[in-house]
Amino acid sequence: MRKSVLKNDKYRNKRGGYSRLLEISCEKCRGFICFYQKDGPGNLRRMYLDRITKPDVPINNKMLSCKKEHLLGAKIIYKKEKRPAFRLFVDAVIKKITKS
Repeated sequence: MRKSVLKNDKYRNKRGGYSRLLEISCEKCRGFICFYQKDGPGNLRRMYLDRITKPDVPINNKMLSCKKEHLLGAKIIYKKEKRPAFRLFVDAVIKKITKS
């Protein structure tokens, strides 16, 4: 399996340079959603589209949902950085740290 390389850009540097790769799954059905690069400390409240890799569901829709149609989040433009992201609903996803 090919190693996944974490992005190293201004957003990662702005958050202290600390990143990890998360495996994101649906809370209700445990279905795999995607891998996500989380930069900096804190909770996962939104997922930026440029940090999502290997999605198993469409990410070009207005709503993020799993294969069984459980709603996980809504697409927004994060105003501070003017970046497209999904605003996650509370307790909608399970995250597990994976090795890159």
